[in-house]
Amino acid sequence: MRLVQVLIPEGKRESVLSVLDNEQIDYAVWDETGRGDFEALVQFPIPSIGVEPILDKLREAGVIRGVYTIVLSPETVISEHIDMLKSRYAGERISREELIARARSLAPAASTYFAFLILSTIIATAGLLLDSVATIIGAMVVAPLMGPAITASVGTVVDDRKLASRGVVLQVTGLVMAIAVSALVGFFIKESFFLPPGLDIRDVTQIAERISPNFLYVLLALGSGLAGAISVIRNVGSALVGVAIAIALIPPAATSGLGIAWGLPGVALASALLVVINMLAVNVSTLVLFWLSGFRPPEFSAINHARYAVISRSALLLIAITILSVVLILVSFSSYQTYVIEQKVNEEVNYMFEEPMYSGIGLTPVEVSIGYDSGNILLEEPVRVDIVVAHPAAQEVPEDIAIQIDRRLTEAINRNFEVRVGFVETQQTA
Repeated sequence: MRLVQVLIPEGKRESVLSVLDNEQIDYAVWDETGRGDFEALVQFPIPSIGVEPILDKLREAGVIRGVYTIVLSPETVISEHIDMLKSRYAGERISREELIARARSLAPAASTYFAFLILSTIIATAGLLLDSVATIIGAMVVAPLMGPAITASVGTVVDDRKLASRGVVLQVTGLVMAIAVSALVGFFIKESFFLPPGLDIRDVTQIAERISPNFLYVLLALGSGLAGAISVIRNVGSALVGVAIAIALIPPAATSGLGIAWGLPGVALASALLVVINMLAVNVSTLVLFWLSGFRPPEFSAINHARYAVISRSALLLIAITILSVVLILVSFSSYQTYVIEQKVNEEVNYMFEEPMYSGIGLTPVEVSIGYDSGNILLEEPVRVDIVVAHPAAQEVPEDIAIQIDRRLTEAINRNFEVRVGFVETQQTA
């Protein structure tokens, strides 16, 4: 239920109250003495879904749009006609005015928004490197990303360009900042003693999940956006739904920043694409649901413009999601292939030097360096492998060892290789 208070302009008292009488709505009226343009203040209870149509009828009767109006949520309403009104206005949807007010309140001031976003990103980055699901979820509680997504969609369906633009700007700048903050934190942690030296972040489970995603992540973002829209429309559970939306955006953004910090362009690109796709999916799902729920601009003349904006933007978002999903699949596949090849090369080299013909003369691989990335895979270029081998002083080494390694790797992995082998002499005391 809602309790609505509206100022009645001079000379409009009878027509306004007749609307409420015709609708069989109980009301109370007070003379207004504070401002000369109004003669009374009327207060009446109405189900939440009935606020919008009743306010529209009151405006037709003379209430000025944008004038003093308050919509409250009372604990209890006892009225003779409440049951009748509930049956007439069945449903839990909030009014357009409440939707706009909630959208504005969900997108906080820029300073507050970016402060919470930076803190959330720092916590999420630490959670990713610690491989801690609990820490990542904790970071999502802080992330304020639900508000801008809702604001952008609400602004579009009610034809409020300023509101829509603010939502889009906050989302884009916020996610770019999240990637940058994660990269800076990653650089600092990488050069410190907080992590084991030589850590490959692709081995961390929570990071690996976000550099080889599949279409289920898009479904997660779509579902989160729908849940966010429903929570706003029904005015329930917004905080919990905000966590789901943040999970679709902040961890991939933090992973992209870590990819930059570790110098892994495949990781940075794959997770950044996931961020963009998820952001688009959240926006298209909220946009479509708000429109299907019946929210329209207050001015009848703006409805066609809003309808065109919703259809065109939804189509554009869906096309972008489709294209980026294909790119993401290719990048994810190439990143996965790169990682698999690196693992197989290291395994085969170690197995080879454990064979008697090499271990018997004291040959030991000291370092295996693989120059291969996603671009090499897409261009089908040979895998470059540099190996440093240690051998005892004065011990003769096979001259064709590079060729033998090349043949072994080609047979095992079915790719072309360019192998270079360097040697270092070792000495050992008795």
